[in-house]
Amino acid sequence: MKARLGYGIIGCGMMGQEHIRNINLLDDAYAAAIYEPDAGMMSRALALAPDAKPVGSIAELLARPDIDCLLIASPNFLHVDQLEQIAATRPLPVLVEKPLFTDPADSARLAAIARRLPLVWVAMEYRYMPPVAAFIADAAKATGGIRMLTIREHRFPFLSKVGDWNRFNRNTGGTLVEKCCHFFDLMRLILKSDPVRIMASAGQAVNHLDERYDGETPDIWDHGYVLVDFASGARAMLELCMFAEGSSYQEEISAVGAEGKIECLVPGPTRFWPAHLGAPPAPQVIISPRNPPGPRTLEIPVDQALLDAGDHNGSTFFQHRKFVDAIRLDGPAEVSLTDGRWAVAMGMAAQVSAQQGRVVSMDGGWRPG
Repeated sequence: MKARLGYGIIGCGMMGQEHIRNINLLDDAYAAAIYEPDAGMMSRALALAPDAKPVGSIAELLARPDIDCLLIASPNFLHVDQLEQIAATRPLPVLVEKPLFTDPADSARLAAIARRLPLVWVAMEYRYMPPVAAFIADAAKATGGIRMLTIREHRFPFLSKVGDWNRFNRNTGGTLVEKCCHFFDLMRLILKSDPVRIMASAGQAVNHLDERYDGETPDIWDHGYVLVDFASGARAMLELCMFAEGSSYQEEISAVGAEGKIECLVPGPTRFWPAHLGAPPAPQVIISPRNPPGPRTLEIPVDQALLDAGDHNGSTFFQHRKFVDAIRLDGPAEVSLTDGRWAVAMGMAAQVSAQQGRVVSMDGGWRPG
C-alpha cells in the first residue's frame, strides 16, 4: 500500500475545510483532489491544501489514479446520491459526514450501497472528543450499570452555509436529524442497546425568524427535549438549545447507575470563546460514587494544534486517524452504516413525535433493516 493515501474530497464548505486541516496533520495521508462547485469555498480549500487538484465533477474525481479513499462533506441531502455514484463507478473506502440521509425512503437504498463499497465510515465526530471518549471508557464502571443518561448541548445557532441550505428541514432532515444524530449515536454507543420508544417536544423560538429566502422563513428548530426508552430498560434524555452560546461548556453528559454518577463537560469551539475572559475552560470528567461519596474531577487536556484544526475538540483528527488505519489494516468501520441509519431513524422519529405530539415506537418502519 502507498506510503501516503490520497483523499478525494467531495464538498469543501466549513466542515470540509475542517477535515482538510486535520488530514494535513496525518503523516500518511493527504488531500489529493477536491470537488467543490462553489468558487469561494474551492479557493479556501485550495489555500489549505495547495497541492490538491481541483476537479469539476465527481466523475472526474473518481477517475484520478491518485485517489485512494473519499470524504463526503457535501450538503446532507446529497449524500445518498453521491454514495450510489461512487459505488457504481469506483468503489473506494468512504468517510461520509452525518447525517447519512435525510429522506426516510433513502434508508432502503443503503443496503445496496453497503454491498458495493469496501468500507463506509459515518462521521460521528463526537465519539472521538477526548473527554467524551474518557467518559465512555469509564461510564459502566463508575455507575455500576447505567440506568439514566442525559446529554445537554447549549450552543450557538446554525452557522451560514453556501446558499443557506441548512435553514430548511427539506435539506437537512430537520434539527433533530441534522444536529442531534450525533447524540442519538452516542446514546446507543454508551448504553449498548437500541431504542424502543421516543417522545420529543421541540420548536423554533428565537433563531432565523427574521430571515427570508425567496420569500420563505426558515423552518429549522432551535431547541427541544427528547426522551428515549431503550430495550435494556435504560432511559436517556437530550436537551438542545441553540441560543445559549454564552455557556462555559457546550456539551454536558451525565450517566447515573446504582453505584454512582459520571459527568463529562466539553467546551465549545476555541474560536468562539471571548478573548477578554482569558483561557477557555478545560474539558472535564467528574466521577461521583455513592459510597463513599466524594466527586473526583479529572481534566482531559486536548492538544492545541488539534483545537486549532477544527471546532470539535480534536475529534476530527482522531476520526481520520482511525479511518486511515482501518483502510491500511483492512479493518471494519467503527461507525458503520447501521450506526448511521439508527442515528437518523431516531432523529426522524423525534421529529415526528414533536410535530404530532405523540410517542413514536421504533418498530413498524422506524427500525433500520
